Amino acid sequence: MTAVPSTAVSDAVRVEQAARAVVADHDPRSVSREELFGALFDAGLAFVGFPEGLGGLGLSRGLQNVVDGVVTEAGGPRGFAINPIGYGMGAPVVVEYTQTRELAREWLRPLATCEHIWCQLFSEPGAGSDVAGLSTTAVLDGDEWVLNGQKVWTTLAHVSRWAMVVARTDPDVPKHRGLTYFVLDMDQPGVEVRPLRQMTGQAEFNEVYLNDARIPDAHRLGDVGAGWRVAITTLMNERTAIGGVTGRRGSGAIAEAVGLWQAHPEKRTPVLRDRLARLWTKAEAHRLTLARARRTATAGQPGPEGSVSKLVAAELNQEIYEFCMDLLGPEALLYDDYTMHRTERLAADPGATLQQRFLRSRANTIEGGTSEVMRNILGERVLGLPGDLRADSDRPWKEVPRG
Repeated sequence: MTAVPSTAVSDAVRVEQAARAVVADHDPRSVSREELFGALFDAGLAFVGFPEGLGGLGLSRGLQNVVDGVVTEAGGPRGFAINPIGYGMGAPVVVEYTQTRELAREWLRPLATCEHIWCQLFSEPGAGSDVAGLSTTAVLDGDEWVLNGQKVWTTLAHVSRWAMVVARTDPDVPKHRGLTYFVLDMDQPGVEVRPLRQMTGQAEFNEVYLNDARIPDAHRLGDVGAGWRVAITTLMNERTAIGGVTGRRGSGAIAEAVGLWQAHPEKRTPVLRDRLARLWTKAEAHRLTLARARRTATAGQPGPEGSVSKLVAAELNQEIYEFCMDLLGPEALLYDDYTMHRTERLAADPGATLQQRFLRSRANTIEGGTSEVMRNILGERVLGLPGDLRADSDRPWKEVPRG
């Protein structure tokens, strides 16, 4: 058994004490969400791994779990549940690549308080899994960039104030080298958001049209033409965020499966019992793996463990809800409200039925990178297996045929 360094123990104690002091002065059950999250940010507990003054303490990012546990225990919400793109992807990119510390703080505090929701404009109709093949253009006009193009599958774009966007600034070089990364104000002329209806009836995803939308050069993250590097940082944090939520033993989706099993003794069979046992074991192994990864996490950006976690979490979630549907039998078909509604939260509605959670889980192996993409990443970058042939990797983007 690996010993935990004493410094890590003392940091954990200090972080826990600071979190308890904040919730004591700002009781989550009696103050607004903005006041609680603002106090956590000012105390360096919104993003523990970030520098001081930017919502952090410069400590291991793994200690964020300590803060989240204290806040949840006190009856408070998790910022990630309200602003998942902001917390999971926006904040790490902003703190690493924003041109000035002042602008980073200006973005980070309302992000942390969830006053400003963030979204991510990456995927396009002709470039989904191949993000680097995107066609949206950004042309410099004085000290502003003018963007034109279409993005798709943009989560929560309809309630977002800011968006992370990658656009093509040089079509004369290979696709990965001609991209630049920006932060876009969604509340401006030239940004049109249209809902995409899912099979649950929800419309948490959107397509976004950019028609001469303007971005100050000061809102560029990273160098011109270096957008792919910033995008990779975003994607690695996205996969860690999607697959990296830990809870108590037996909590989460597996708890719903166990509860359903206990509620329906008349539906139990040896085969279903064996499936449930295997799912519970897999869920616990995943939870413990995440706990270990969090305990040893550094203040830097996540590595390939994010892709591992995302792959396992997505497929496990689908397996659990498939089990629930099989246990319900014909009752699983009883989902009759497909009325379109634009939700303000990610994933299934609060209090959603198991049928809705099953339908929503079909997106798990697509969003944040498909399972096929995750396996390619792990095969090539972790196991060192030969990569796929990429005929367009050295050709100028404008010469690559597109449908």
